[in-house]
Amino acid sequence: MAIIDFGGVQEEVVTRKEFSLAKARKILKKEVIAIIGYGVQGPAQALNLKDNGFNVIIGQAKSFTKDWDRARKDGWVPGETLFDIEEAAEKGTIIQMLVSDAAQMSIWPKIKKNLNEGDALYFSHGFSIVYKDQTRVVAPENVDVIMVAPKGSGTSVRRNFLNGAGINSSYAVYQDATGRAEERCLALGIGIGSGYLFPTTFEKEVFSDLTGERGVLMGALAGIMEAQYDVLRKNGHSPSEAFNETVEELTQSLIRLVDENGMDWMYSNCSATAQRGALDWKPKFKRATLPVFNELYKSVKAGKETKRVISSCGRKDYKAKLDKELNTLGDSEMWQAGKAVRKLRPKQKAKEITKATKGVTGRKNN
Repeated sequence: MAIIDFGGVQEEVVTRKEFSLAKARKILKKEVIAIIGYGVQGPAQALNLKDNGFNVIIGQAKSFTKDWDRARKDGWVPGETLFDIEEAAEKGTIIQMLVSDAAQMSIWPKIKKNLNEGDALYFSHGFSIVYKDQTRVVAPENVDVIMVAPKGSGTSVRRNFLNGAGINSSYAVYQDATGRAEERCLALGIGIGSGYLFPTTFEKEVFSDLTGERGVLMGALAGIMEAQYDVLRKNGHSPSEAFNETVEELTQSLIRLVDENGMDWMYSNCSATAQRGALDWKPKFKRATLPVFNELYKSVKAGKETKRVISSCGRKDYKAKLDKELNTLGDSEMWQAGKAVRKLRPKQKAKEITKATKGVTGRKNN
């Protein structure tokens, strides 16, 4: 492990330098990795593992024709590397549970009866294990229970793997039945193309993940954007101006500077007017939102958010209601304006993109 200083706090992380892809392949050379679910994380992790030389099969319900057909289009062959969920679980020695959290509850009886002594049960989220009183997912004592949680969507996991960068992931061992749980866990983390791996626990991962999704990553971000957009529109600004000042400048310019060098660097490289205003108003936004984040974390820790997910996502009419909610979001003036703005973006030629990124994203996967 490498010891890294994170703002004065020392942390141990695992990089590809300490844990090579060759080492990961050696550890998992006799394993059959069964990816259960080909929806969001499944395709990315499965394809990355396959491209890195691991023995991978897919378990996917045929009734979900969209995911089954996607798996076939990606090169998985029915009866050879593509099976229904129960058959894949029977064949696998490492069972990666990558269906949705709500779906894990419904398929768990099929998975549990096909777990053999010494198998590994893998998750990318602590949800089912931590909230087992609600999910009823209780692993047998004779299997390893491990987790690698990429800090990004499945799309990003695959895209970053292909450009050589990798997505950072957290990892945890919940149950070590074989004495090999940690090395299996780290090997899988390297196998899916993680940029680096940092240790956590199942509980800490799910608490931080649920808070982050509802907070800065999605819920808070969308809510704050809508609030600013509405204020600008009510004060006579055009949809184009309101959207550009709220979303476009953030996503196309400023957030990229934060990504490259940090918030302080971005502040230092903006106008003096923007810099001064941001420094003055940042504390006000923190004071305004801190109570909301405290409320959110308490709700996550108490299991209220889990209960909400299970009760809502398990309903027969959930998909129809979800589509309605998403359509309302997409059909709003703000995001319709966004569609128009995106169409107006200049198209950068492929050669220019290659030239601009040469030497930046060309790192090898191992």
